[in-house]
Amino acid sequence: MADPGNASTSLHSLRRVIALTRAGMVAERLLRAFWPLMTLVMALLGAVMLGVLDHLPGRIALGAGAVLLFAAFLHGLRRLRWPARAEALSRLDATLPGRPIAALMDAQAIGGGDSGSEALWQAHRRRMAARAVSARAVRPDLRLSRQDPFALRFMALLVLLLGVALGTPGRINDTGFLNAGGGNAVAGGPAWEGWIEPPRYTGRPALYLADQKGPELVLPEGSRILLRFYGDPGALSLAESVSGGAETGDATAPEITVVQGGELAVEGPQGQSWQVRMIPDHAPQVTIDGPPRDGAGGAMALAFTARDDYGVTGGEARIELDLDAVERRHGLAADPEPQAPVILPLPLPISGGRAEFTETLVEDLSRHLFAHLPVTITLRVRDAAGNSGESAPLSTRLPGRRFFDPMAAALAEQRRDLLWNRENAPRVAQILRAVSHRPDDDLFPSPASYLRLRAVLHRLETAMGGGLDDSGRDSIAAALWDLAVMIEEGELGDVLERLNRARERLSEAMKNGASDREIADLMQDLRDATRDYLRQLAEQDSDDGEQLSEEDSLRMEEGDLQAMMDRIQELMEQGRMAEAEQALQDLQRLMENMRVSRAPGDGTGGQGAMEGLAETLRDQQRLSDRAFRDFQDRFDPRGERGETGSGREGESDARGGLADEQRDLRERLGGQRNDMPAQRRGEGGEEDGEGESAGDALGRAEQAMREAEEALRSEDFGRAIDRQSEAMEALREGMRALDDNRNARSGEQDPQEGGEAGGERRANRDPLGRDIGGRGAANSDRPMLGRENLYDRARELLDEIRRRSGEGERPKAERDYLDRLLDQF
Repeated sequence: MADPGNASTSLHSLRRVIALTRAGMVAERLLRAFWPLMTLVMALLGAVMLGVLDHLPGRIALGAGAVLLFAAFLHGLRRLRWPARAEALSRLDATLPGRPIAALMDAQAIGGGDSGSEALWQAHRRRMAARAVSARAVRPDLRLSRQDPFALRFMALLVLLLGVALGTPGRINDTGFLNAGGGNAVAGGPAWEGWIEPPRYTGRPALYLADQKGPELVLPEGSRILLRFYGDPGALSLAESVSGGAETGDATAPEITVVQGGELAVEGPQGQSWQVRMIPDHAPQVTIDGPPRDGAGGAMALAFTARDDYGVTGGEARIELDLDAVERRHGLAADPEPQAPVILPLPLPISGGRAEFTETLVEDLSRHLFAHLPVTITLRVRDAAGNSGESAPLSTRLPGRRFFDPMAAALAEQRRDLLWNRENAPRVAQILRAVSHRPDDDLFPSPASYLRLRAVLHRLETAMGGGLDDSGRDSIAAALWDLAVMIEEGELGDVLERLNRARERLSEAMKNGASDREIADLMQDLRDATRDYLRQLAEQDSDDGEQLSEEDSLRMEEGDLQAMMDRIQELMEQGRMAEAEQALQDLQRLMENMRVSRAPGDGTGGQGAMEGLAETLRDQQRLSDRAFRDFQDRFDPRGERGETGSGREGESDARGGLADEQRDLRERLGGQRNDMPAQRRGEGGEEDGEGESAGDALGRAEQAMREAEEALRSEDFGRAIDRQSEAMEALREGMRALDDNRNARSGEQDPQEGGEAGGERRANRDPLGRDIGGRGAANSDRPMLGRENLYDRARELLDEIRRRSGEGERPKAERDYLDRLLDQF
């Protein structure tokens, strides 16, 4: 029986464990000795597959690579030290408690011949042998962080992986690169290589031609094939019928573009041939999805669908006058002056693909001559290859703003006739003189509108005497439009603007510590503006048919307002500015509620408020777009703007104009806030939260406009556009709340209504309280259509922001700003 304490017996049972431990030590030392060689091999292989060596002299690159590889190999041989068996035993023994392998190999030093000592020694060896049996192979330490502190091996591995994924592994077996830049024939005979580059918009990868072993190549139309021949001139040649005879380049590096199917062959030693089947690039298609819809304020909303095999890249809508369909009478009887068609860019989706999509073109063309006239609308789209497609022409009437006031409608019609042909100028002047002959009639809402019409008439007659040129005609047409809008909307907003300015000036004076005299003067301005506002309000109520017996109620309201203003002045004289500021805010809310509570109950006031707010929102959107374009110009990499002193002065004037327009929008919104329709009240008389939320949202919009105006004056375009975005979002929120309030009110019966009239009004409402029209008419709830168009416009702006944020060539500051805008939505 074998002695378990015998060293040879115990080590023999561990021979497999010792061999594995020693193999691990061999792997460690090979890796630490030859990691530079492996790193260099991976880097060179990756460079070859990526084509890096094609741009270097072939033989020089080959020689340099061979020298580096040989040096790395010698370095590894010098560092390599083969592990002995004793080293493996020592590493294995170090992992066991008490180092049993060393104990088994020891000999008894003392006590030889003593049976007791020998028995103890044998017992010790048996215990060590039992421990040695439990030994397990030691795992090798393959970490190279100390030898390679800069992680060069990982960089080389990355180059190799890029070569495999993005390069051409077949280049490793190709020696064509050895002749790159050398101008001499490759040793061993002529060689060639080629690449296929499909158009980028197809999304297909580039191909290495030598790897295409099949007899057929399926390539998109417009693919480029680049070849390179090495060796003696004329040894290799290209034969093809896919380019239509449009081959370019020289005999050693031809380039062709695939325009048709056919044959492709490299003739000569190691040549190949293929049958090319071309995938045609079809022209895009576009269709108009029905006639244009009337949007808020007369805007046009035109839905369309476009499709292309790879994606639509752009398009435009062409709107032309359909002269044959025009009813030629009155001012339209004369032949029109030449009118250029209206060209509008089509909106494209930003997120998702453009192979097939449906979008809506929204544009306000109310001021254009074509408004309300027969037109033909044709859409054209194009793809990245330059192909284009057109829709079938749509014959329709172009939507535009409608005027319900007779005088406003007449002025808009005479403006159209003047733009139609300036030969209509005498007729237009005659009609304007006729309608303004007796100003006492009820045609003019105020003396101011009458005087403005007479001024326009005088300008027209003066221009007719000296010849009416384009600029004069356009200026008179613009004046007629502004007058028509003023008459249509009324003049209460002018008084409101004065009232709001007086209140704002007083608030700023209180905050900035103005003198008592200054505060007293501003307080008097506020009293005067309030009195004028109440007087104008009474006049409008009278014009609307309300009973004049309400004058007593108006006097009571005026008395309450005067009492509040007396209280404000008293608080300011006592130095209690915080309480005075709060009282001033209460006065503002009371003025707003006064106008709101007096709005008609039939919903027409709400419609007017919605249309006015929609117009303000559109103007704010246009102003924000202009401010954004100015913001882009500050990062113009070509420096085309602002190079001269006059150019910078012009930009300064533009910025001042933007600030003034922002101020005008803010003042208009202030008037609209005070002109809001009645808020819905609960059973206890308290204001409904929806009506109150509309006023709060519009208040936030007005404050954001004020901050945008300040930023524009200080040329802080980034902050200005942020505030303008907040103003537009607050306007949308206010319009939604106002619309919800209107719809809720429309479903409630007016206590004054009764009998057949009330029943008929309720009968013309659907279960949601919307007007369904009469005599089979379609739903005519205009605010809901307006809201949809607002949402379309908001989505269009959001898509445009996403498109610009994805353009890498834009400056980083601009892209950061666009990202901040997207975060808000």
